[in-house]
Amino acid sequence: MQRRDFLAKAAVGAATAATLAACGKSETPAPAAPAAAPASAAPVAAPAVQGALPTIKWRLTSSFPKSLDTIYGGAEVLANRLRAMTGGKFDIRVFPGGEIVPGLQALDAVQQGTVECCHTCSYYYVGKDKTFGFGTSIPFGMTARQMNAWIYFGGGQQLLDEFYSGYDVLSFAGGNTGTQMGGWWRKEVNTVADLKGIKMRIAGLGGTVFSALGVVPQQIAGGDIYPALEKGTIDAAEWVGPYDDEKLGFYKVAKNYYYPGWWEPGPTIHFFVNKAEWAKLPKEYQEAFQAAAYEANVTMMAEYDHKNPTALAKLMQAGVKVKEFSGEILKATSIAANELYADEASKNPAFKKIYTEYSKYQRTKSAWFSLAERRMDSFLQTGK
Repeated sequence: MQRRDFLAKAAVGAATAATLAACGKSETPAPAAPAAAPASAAPVAAPAVQGALPTIKWRLTSSFPKSLDTIYGGAEVLANRLRAMTGGKFDIRVFPGGEIVPGLQALDAVQQGTVECCHTCSYYYVGKDKTFGFGTSIPFGMTARQMNAWIYFGGGQQLLDEFYSGYDVLSFAGGNTGTQMGGWWRKEVNTVADLKGIKMRIAGLGGTVFSALGVVPQQIAGGDIYPALEKGTIDAAEWVGPYDDEKLGFYKVAKNYYYPGWWEPGPTIHFFVNKAEWAKLPKEYQEAFQAAAYEANVTMMAEYDHKNPTALAKLMQAGVKVKEFSGEILKATSIAANELYADEASKNPAFKKIYTEYSKYQRTKSAWFSLAERRMDSFLQTGK
């Protein structure tokens, strides 16, 4: 039923768009399609930074493969905008995961001065300290919009940077995927008992929560997931959502596609910058970098929202079985998550400090979103 409903809605949306396009042809010509890179969306009449400012060349290592124009593309949005704003004087060269360092060592490369900056997920580093999870997403945490509100206006940026300062880096929000899917599974999982012994590629604290229910979590960089799933090294894998997952080909070896990705309700991707290198930048370049990071943060979410529905329809037409996690599994994982947070807060002052403020902020925002937002969405989905 879900498959038919989704495909029917997708077909109606496509037909409506085609009709509107046809109706508009006789009046005003349609605007030219935007360039592939969102960095070119707003024209720049002249460099914003001119004069005797220095030419600076940085390297940025990404945790993501170049084939994923969405999540990897966030770093290119930053670099392209900075070149445009500075007349090419501030030039950041972007390297995909694995070219300079492995994808899951991007933060270490910045901390050690191997590169000046990186584009990665904070929660890849929960092995160092579980507090890293808050920078990206925690199980049953905040949505993308709530994360932006917390980081930009709710004190989140200050809390995160206080923590990150211990690793000699500064952080800048640089993208979000929205609530993710729950991954690709070789077999159906309907009960908690079905989870036991499953080897799953999963990042962040979601793996810790799942392990309490018998799952064996594996930390694998994006570009290495498909071979591991194909060879049977792992039994399940999560990445992002339909657009990226289709590109990576997971549906070819695992047909069960679950939702929601309760461990990533709104994961923020970050730019991390070496503090010493940041201090060397002219003030004008620091301002330009922050503006470009804002753009990357906003455009990535918009691009995923644009591309995911079409990709999901294609996957379903290819025979993918889209399934909802059972209430039993969601309840069990939620309980396990709260137990994890209480335990970690009892022994980790940094975790407790951020968790206290984070959870308080989430409760306030969830109460607000449960009013107009939820009712409007409910009516649009059901007509009731």
